[in-house]
Amino acid sequence: MAEITIYHNPACGTSRNTLALIRNSGAKPQIIEYLKNPPTRERLCALLAQMGIGPRELLRQKGTPYDELGLGSGDWTDEQLIDAMMEHPILINRPIVETPLGTRLCRPSETVLDLLPSPQRGAFSKEDGAPVVGQDGRRV
Repeated sequence: MAEITIYHNPACGTSRNTLALIRNSGAKPQIIEYLKNPPTRERLCALLAQMGIGPRELLRQKGTPYDELGLGSGDWTDEQLIDAMMEHPILINRPIVETPLGTRLCRPSETVLDLLPSPQRGAFSKEDGAPVVGQDGRRV
């Protein structure tokens, strides 16, 4: 079975839905609760490189010290934004999923379907009831 890693926050509905979609494919992912076990600076930089995005694109605003720190200003360098994420891991948006097919920030949760080596095994609806996968295992 392919190695899949999810940087997960169990308090986040998008993250829970993404994890459920991974499991619906039959995978048993490595789950990293990144607020309890934040990535090292080197690991975070590697994830950004794998995703092909800059640190600003990974910043989470809602429910974080984003505004208090003034991170919306264009004065912050990439290195300073990474420093802020290291100091406040809640600033790292989630979920980030790594598979043999790539690494992505999976927002919305169904983005993960493009990364899964195995097909969905059955129907899946998000926690809010929105259907994502039909009985045939295909996207709705």
